[in-house]
Amino acid sequence: MSSFNQAVIEEFRANAGRVGGPFEGSELILLTTTGARSGKPHTVPLGFVREDRGQGEAGGGGPLLVVASAGGADRHPAWFHNLLARPLVQVETGTGEYEAVAVPAEGARRDELFARVVAEEPGYGEYQERTRRVIPVVALQRTHEVPAGEGGIAGKLLEVHGWLRAQLALVREQARGSAPGSLGMQLRQHCLAFCHSLEFHHQSEDAGLFPYLEQQHPHMREFFRRIDAEHRLIARLQEELVQALDGPPGPGTGAGFSERVERLSRELEAHLDSEEAQLLPVLRALEG
Repeated sequence: MSSFNQAVIEEFRANAGRVGGPFEGSELILLTTTGARSGKPHTVPLGFVREDRGQGEAGGGGPLLVVASAGGADRHPAWFHNLLARPLVQVETGTGEYEAVAVPAEGARRDELFARVVAEEPGYGEYQERTRRVIPVVALQRTHEVPAGEGGIAGKLLEVHGWLRAQLALVREQARGSAPGSLGMQLRQHCLAFCHSLEFHHQSEDAGLFPYLEQQHPHMREFFRRIDAEHRLIARLQEELVQALDGPPGPGTGAGFSERVERLSRELEAHLDSEEAQLLPVLRALEG
C-alpha cells in the first residue's frame, strides 16, 4: 500500500470519514478486498456515487457505485482483480461498516451507470479517454443482515447458518432466472461469495469447534464422522459450481448450473438442519 493511501485511511478512520488534502469535501469510502494471491486484506480509499442519487442504502436506495479507473491507466487496479476472485468485501463509510458483494456491471448496464457517474463526477470521463480499456463500474450490494438473536457460540452458529441460507436462496433465484447459455456477473459474484463463505465456515468447524466438542462428548464421535462426510460432499458440489461459473458458455449452461445449485441447496439445507438439531442443545448446555 502506498504511504499516501495509508495516510488517507488513517485520517478517514480518525475523523469519521472526513479527510483533507485533494479529497477535502469529497465523499469517500474505504473498500477492503481480499488479495487474490495473498489472501490478505487490502484496503483502499475510493470515491463513490450512489446508484439512486440522494438516497442511502439505509433509506431504501440502491448500492454504492465505485469505478476502477486507476487514474486512466491501461491496467485495472489491484482491488478490482481482488474482488473478481473474492467478491465479498467490507465497506467503511466513516459512520458505519458493512459487508457487501461487489458486482461489476455488464454491457449496456455498465454504460448506463458510467454515464450517470460521469454526470456527477466528470473526471471519470477524462480517465476513460486516456485508456482503451473499458473502465469497470462496480455495485457494492449489501449482503443479508441476520437479526440479533441469542448470544454465545449457539447464537453465532445460527447467525452464520441464517446468512448462508439467505445467500443460497438469492443464488437459487438468480440461477433460475439466468438465460440459456449464459451466467451473468451478478450470479457469478453472489455465488462465489456464498461458496467462499461456506468453505471458510466448514473449515473453521473442522479445525476448531468440532474437535473441541468431540473431546468433551466422545459419544458424539459417529455424528462428527457423518458431518465430516457431509462437508466433503458439499465441498465437491461447491467446487463443481465454481468451475462451472468460469467455464465456457454453451447450450443449456443456465439450466445445467441451476440444477447444480438445486442439488447443493438440498444437501446443504439437510446438513444445516441436522447440525442444528444435534449441536444447539450441546452448545447451549456448555454456555449455561
